[in-house]
Amino acid sequence: MAQFNTWCDFSRQLLGSHKLEVMTAQDNNIPTGVQATAAIVPGHYALEEHVAHALNLLGKPAAAALIEGKLPTTKAIRSGDLGEIYATEWINTYSGSYRTPVKRLRWKDHRNMAMRGEDVIGIFQDTQTQQLHFLKTEAKSRVRLTTQVLTEARAALDKDDGLPSFHALSFISARLFELGNRPLADEIDTALLKQGITARNVQHLLFTFSGNAPETLLHASLHAYSGPITQWGVGLQVEDHANFIGAVYDRVINDANSS
Repeated sequence: MAQFNTWCDFSRQLLGSHKLEVMTAQDNNIPTGVQATAAIVPGHYALEEHVAHALNLLGKPAAAALIEGKLPTTKAIRSGDLGEIYATEWINTYSGSYRTPVKRLRWKDHRNMAMRGEDVIGIFQDTQTQQLHFLKTEAKSRVRLTTQVLTEARAALDKDDGLPSFHALSFISARLFELGNRPLADEIDTALLKQGITARNVQHLLFTFSGNAPETLLHASLHAYSGPITQWGVGLQVEDHANFIGAVYDRVINDANSS
């Protein structure tokens, strides 16, 4: 877990049926945030069992090289990836019942390329109706968050009538099938190809990671939305955004070489 509660202050409010949450990094706990984040970053790029196998088979230098070889080297891709990682971690810890069944950065075409499709999709299955519910997520990471960035995020969330795309769900289903989680893969395929997915089974999450305060911008974005899908706006503010990201990835590399 990213352990946001150990290095951030939280602010939450309801906006009608929508929810707004802001996490603000505490200046004196930035090192804690770097450490907590660096601890979970490798698992988003490589299967833990793969790293452990490389360690046992080839030794520490090879395992470290495996991790480092998967990490992006450009500032822009690191920023975008970390925004997606934080959105994933928030969903798994704070969204309630939703979980992200795969960590999709493990399947990047190249470490310095962004992935296509929805950034993250959370899923939960209602134990009474057995229906799947989806949290369609768009994550944005910027040194300075702007209205234009949120407009782009809103456009992405509203694509496909606000529903998760066929591409995104079929990708998750295929990965789950490969990983041996065939029951959930079958449930996704059934919802996607037979039962159909409606707005009743979908919520949206607009997640931001920025150097400036996101609350006013997220509030305006949620207020402007007039569609039928319940919205979550979540913003993480780390004032020294760029240096924080650099410190996280430096720490991941240092930990891999020293552990």
